[in-house]
Amino acid sequence: MQHGKYRFIAGFLGAPLALYALFVIWPFVQSIFYSFTDWSGLSPEFKMVGFDNFLKMFEDDVFWKSLQHSLVFVLLLPLATLSLALFFAFMLNVGGRRRKNAAVAGVRGSAFYKVVYFFPQVLSIAIVALLFQFAYNPNSGALNSGLKAIGLGSVQPDWLGDPDLALWCVFAVLVWCTVGFFVVLFSAGMASIPKDYYEAALLDGANRITTFFRITLPLLWDTVQSGWAYMGILALGAESFAVVQIMTVGPNGGGPDYSTTVLPLYVYQKAFRDGQAAYATTIGVALLVVTLLFVAIVMRMGRRERLEY
Repeated sequence: MQHGKYRFIAGFLGAPLALYALFVIWPFVQSIFYSFTDWSGLSPEFKMVGFDNFLKMFEDDVFWKSLQHSLVFVLLLPLATLSLALFFAFMLNVGGRRRKNAAVAGVRGSAFYKVVYFFPQVLSIAIVALLFQFAYNPNSGALNSGLKAIGLGSVQPDWLGDPDLALWCVFAVLVWCTVGFFVVLFSAGMASIPKDYYEAALLDGANRITTFFRITLPLLWDTVQSGWAYMGILALGAESFAVVQIMTVGPNGGGPDYSTTVLPLYVYQKAFRDGQAAYATTIGVALLVVTLLFVAIVMRMGRRERLEY
């Protein structure tokens, strides 16, 4: 059985690793290389400029604003999304009233609720951003129209035009369009937990809150940790870029007054709007470092003894 084992493994891993190196690792290496040049992105000619782009980045106020907004997303978005998803999933699986046939059951119509929660995942992120852009319209949007309908016509916020509100409006959209995926994911994990654990805890006098923190969360911890890292990557990547770029005001989004600009959007603006590809790759390198640090911290702080059942 051991004969030719390593050749067998190498035969299966060789092609995937080669593709990964070609389409993932090599672009990162190229980006790091171009961050030390003055490449415009439009001409094949460039020259080495050393650390000039990095010095420029450290003196760039918009970069620090973008970094601040991305850090707000990466710290708060996973917390809000996973907390809501865990609550909804717990209610759908074990949060219902006791029934004759089972001491532990989810709320009635849980299958229907799962479909409703998952529905935003079916929509393209661009469609979601456009829908909420219309909803946030200060003149004819659904939110201000609703406020007017209940007698709050004097309260008509300029949702995406107010620098103090715009970032949180984008934040709410990201939570809305991602929480359903984790509801379904956590529901699948909770469904695999033996009901005997919950029934024994309830017989011992534990309430729903106790069973959640003593049974559900410890047994789902690996899934929650992976979800936290995944949500952080989304918050630093394509999801936040698409929503901000489509919904917010200003040239290529990010307004008003850069109040919603995030690092992925700033990379796009510098590369394709301003023709500063080398500087954009420098910001991309900073984004890579932030992402790797975030994932490393999540994996380190979330490390705990594995529980099996």
